[in-house]
Amino acid sequence: MAYELEKRLVVGISSRALFDLTVENEIFETQGVEAYAAYQREHESEILRPGPGFGIIRALLNINKISGQDGRVEVIVMSRNSADTSLRVFHSMEYYNLEITRAVLASGASLAPYLSAFKTDLFLSAYEDDVESAINSNIAAGIICSDGIHTYDYEKEIRPIRIAFDGDAVLFSDESEQIYQEKGLEAFEENERKNAKHPLHAGPFAKFLKTISDLQQEFQGEESMIRTALVTSRSAPAHERVIRTLRAWNVRVDEAFFLGGIAKKEILKAFGANIFFDDQAIHTDAASSVVPSARVPYKEK
Repeated sequence: MAYELEKRLVVGISSRALFDLTVENEIFETQGVEAYAAYQREHESEILRPGPGFGIIRALLNINKISGQDGRVEVIVMSRNSADTSLRVFHSMEYYNLEITRAVLASGASLAPYLSAFKTDLFLSAYEDDVESAINSNIAAGIICSDGIHTYDYEKEIRPIRIAFDGDAVLFSDESEQIYQEKGLEAFEENERKNAKHPLHAGPFAKFLKTISDLQQEFQGEESMIRTALVTSRSAPAHERVIRTLRAWNVRVDEAFFLGGIAKKEILKAFGANIFFDDQAIHTDAASSVVPSARVPYKEK
């Protein structure tokens, strides 16, 4: 019987998001693919250091052990590496006891066609074009930031997993944000006040939040394994529409922060986010110095 993916939380992650390939990518960018391939083969036995997505992936895989539901979370390495240059990545996964057995190795080709085929719920990568293609295919995806890669505590046990989301252009569409950008704060607040009882349209991470919410419901009564937070620049009076939207979707967030322009970095640090998703580089770049962060390149069509 074929291995079914439909009832699992499927996370695709690139090798550059899972491991620290800063040196290797610089060789690729400056010397080309042949030099990169030679370097990887020469260093095949050297274990790679954890990358910015390492902690969240290890924690998600741990759900399978804690819940006793083997395979409830499926992680697939989706890499532009070739099979020949991938052995170092596989050796590193084995070294860190990451139970990842499936991979897509595209030899430089786009990964976008394979995301839907593997029923991917979330995709983390360093390649913006692959992430944009995922978003355009209605798959939650983020360009992982590597600025704080060497400051994260990869030895610390993550429980519960803490996932933080921006609102507009992440959980929700960017319809309201466009009003703010084009007409200013006063017009934005007036629009949200008028439409307070009309739910916002779903953004690229709405489906993923629903999947996480369903997973939380499965383990009610047990110690929480996932905790979510909404961290948005909205404030009153623009808060009501957000709350009513989540209610209409029948999903929950465990914590909500309506910051009204206050910097998000310290709030995310206090929350202890293991991953933070935002559509604006100004927020992800700042946050990535204290928590793993990923930018969502979403524009409503």
